[in-house]
Amino acid sequence: MTDQTTGRGRLPFIAGNWKMNLDHLQAVAFVQKLHWTLKDAKHEEGSVEVGVFPPFTDLRTVQTLIDADKIPFALGAQDLSQHDGGAYTGEVSGAFLKKLDCTYVIIGHSERRQYHAESDEIVADKVKAALRHGLVPVICVGETAEDLERFGASAVPVGQLQAALDGLSAGADVVVAYEPVWAIGSGQAATPEQAQEVCAKLRGVVAEKLGADAAARTRILYGGSVKAANIAAFMRQPDVDGALVGGASLVVDEFAAIIRYQKHVGV
Repeated sequence: MTDQTTGRGRLPFIAGNWKMNLDHLQAVAFVQKLHWTLKDAKHEEGSVEVGVFPPFTDLRTVQTLIDADKIPFALGAQDLSQHDGGAYTGEVSGAFLKKLDCTYVIIGHSERRQYHAESDEIVADKVKAALRHGLVPVICVGETAEDLERFGASAVPVGQLQAALDGLSAGADVVVAYEPVWAIGSGQAATPEQAQEVCAKLRGVVAEKLGADAAARTRILYGGSVKAANIAAFMRQPDVDGALVGGASLVVDEFAAIIRYQKHVGV
């Protein structure tokens, strides 16, 4: 499908990372209300891919709802194990996620890197695990405020992505999410121009590692204090193909407005 706004040939992807919010009952109410809100607003299905990334305990419930009500949302998980199975207490295999009809899985989110000491090597192993099980990894990269001051905006995310893509075949299907750590939950988003500069360099990494065709088709998202008021400006950038939305994805009207960015004035 083609992005009807830009003609880039990459279907825009708006993904909601719920983090550790909403139990399985709350998840049902949220997904139903989001679907109804988009229908009431006459949102054109197929113009944007919508993804929801609930906690593990919600996945089966949300999957059942999406299937039963034919809701056009993609389902994703927030993490997976680098191991396929075995004595790994608390871990979740990509095989299990695939059985739940997950399409996507977030890998390398800054909160995993910070709180769970996930190295570039672990992230790379998880990317390979996702692909082994037919899941599309949403590879998160981004710099802290200290990194930004010391190395500039692109050095750290470029290095993280190079490590994550190392050894993959040219046909690997991945999504990249640029999330400057200093912008996540801060209310201070990067400027659209800053996001474009880094996303363009990340597309160059995809070209270097996986080839020009892969670079042309790979979607690169921006994440970090995304909201309805700023999404349109990000989506005008030639190398920004969507958004990985955190807090705003938990507010139905706000997330619906982000999904409907093509209807915003000036887009």
